[in-house]
This record gives sequence, structure tokens and C-alpha cells, in this order.
Amino acid sequence: MFMRKIWGERSIPALGMGCWAIGGPFNSGDTPIGWGQVDDAESLRAVACAVDLGVRFFDTAQAYGAGHSEAILGRALAAHPEVLIGTKIGLAIDPARKLLVGPDIAPEAIVASVDASLKRLQRERIDVVHLHLNSLPIAEAAGVFDTLESLRVAGKIAAFGWSTDYPDRAEAFATREGFVSIQHAMNVFFRAEALVPVIERHGLISINRSPLAMGLLSGKYRSDSVIAGADVRARSAEWLDYFKDGRAVPAYVARLDAMRELLQSDGRSLVQGALAWLWARTPNSLPIPGFRTETQVRELAGALEKGPLSPAVMAEIERVIVREPEGEPRDR
Repeated sequence: MFMRKIWGERSIPALGMGCWAIGGPFNSGDTPIGWGQVDDAESLRAVACAVDLGVRFFDTAQAYGAGHSEAILGRALAAHPEVLIGTKIGLAIDPARKLLVGPDIAPEAIVASVDASLKRLQRERIDVVHLHLNSLPIAEAAGVFDTLESLRVAGKIAAFGWSTDYPDRAEAFATREGFVSIQHAMNVFFRAEALVPVIERHGLISINRSPLAMGLLSGKYRSDSVIAGADVRARSAEWLDYFKDGRAVPAYVARLDAMRELLQSDGRSLVQGALAWLWARTPNSLPIPGFRTETQVRELAGALEKGPLSPAVMAEIERVIVREPEGEPRDR
């Protein structure tokens, strides 16, 4: 099984699971930002399946389902204290109405939100807490990490990091004691060229969100596929690169077609190839693909048995794919 060394000198299988989707529906104002309806019983079975297959890291956020994702994960992992959990703070929630209220980084709000997360997750300590505000100014973020450090000293959290796509934000706190990871967008369509060198230089963990380009790299979606309802991909937000108004962006579908066989080298599925690309991209990578079902979990975990793509396949992918310039850092 392909392993990755993380903080605290611990090694775990090099695959986490992202728990946005299992949070179910929730809104920011009138705008849905979940992945639609979920079956909690199926979510519990899927988490249990992942643990059985060796997964030892799950990423969630107080925002996902306005607390529901954390509550489901807490139920699923109550008997598995050895499994690491990461969550994210900085967005106030209204659990009763399934709403994001907005940013709140006051020290007392952070302490209260961590306490609430501990209760939902049924833990005495959270393994890693990430700041969830992607582009928060560095000066404002400093106070957040001061508060998180006080929570680390108190034993409520073990480590912390930032969910950000901005290299200057990562650089600003990379050497701080207790700061261990950057959660950021990266996949075969987007190499994170400016951010990865910062992460590698400081020995941080690169926790990869959007490793499957919000499902596009599964191969299930063509340009004429339509996603409707309370699914975040049915929107047209600027940060949604791979889907617009519920349809896969044709340029990305074409890029996938150009490298489809390469990703499927050595008997991999497309999903497994996309994860294998990330592992070959940087030795610091820890992808956190989303999931809903046991079937999805089994396919994702199967990538661990095959490991990274070979250098030859990686080089050929770079030859056939045409990427847009990365441009200035932005929320992704």
C-alpha cells in the first residue's frame, strides 16, 4: 500500500477522504453549496468501508452541511480513535437552518467553533484544523493562528494549517510551530505551479482538494451532461472551473479525452489514474477525493495498490495536455 509521511513522524496510506458531499444540502443565502441530498446510512457505510480498506485520514469542515458532515463522521469513527480527522473553521454556521452565516474569526468564535466541532466529531482532540477562508489577508490570519496555537497548547487540537490557494499566505506561516499543512486545489488540469514549491521547501503536507476536478476526471460527465438541483456544480460561480451551470466545460472534457489512456495505464481506472498523477506530482501530496457510496470508496482506495504514475507516463501526459496559464493566484 502506497504510504505518505505526515506530521508527527507518522506514516499513513497516502489517501484521505473528503467529506463535503456527505454533509448534504446547505446554503449560503439562497444559494445551494452542497452536493444535493444524501443518505446518511449510506454515508456511514462508506466511511466504514474506507476504514476497512486502510484509509486513515478524513477531511471535513464545520461548514459542510452546516455541521452535518462532522456529525456523520463523528458517528462513523466513534470506535476508531486511530483514524485522523481534519476540519476547517472560520465560517459561522446556523445548523438548524443549514446555512452559512458568514466569516467569523474573532478569538471567542474560533474557540466556540472548535468546541462545537469536538462535540460533533466525538473527539477530545482534533488532529488538524485548517483556516477555511482562502484569501483572508495575512495580517488578519495571524490572529487566527494565535488562537489555534492556544488551542494546540490546551490539547484541543494537534496541529493546524490553511486551506488556501495563495503562495504568499502559505509562506507567511509555514515555519510556525504547529503549522503542518496547506489544503489547496490541484489535479492533472491544474498543477499549482506557484504553490507546490512553497509547500515542498517547508516540508508541509499538500492536502489536495478537487483531486478529481469535482468529478469530471471520473469520466462520467460529457459536455451534454446536465447536473441540476441543489448541487454546487449547477452554479456558475467564478471559482467553479470544471462545471458551469450544471454542464462540464467542453475544454476540460477534451483535455481528459487527450490523456484518457495514459491515466488508465497499468489497469487503473480514470479515478485511480488521477490520484496516481497527484502522487507523482509531489512527494508531499495527500489527495482527499469526495465520496458518497461504498462503490466509490472501493475504487478510490484501489489506487493505493498501484501507487504513482511512472515518469514515462507523466512525461507523456505533459506532452499531450494543453493547460491554460495558471495566472495570478485566486480562490479555487
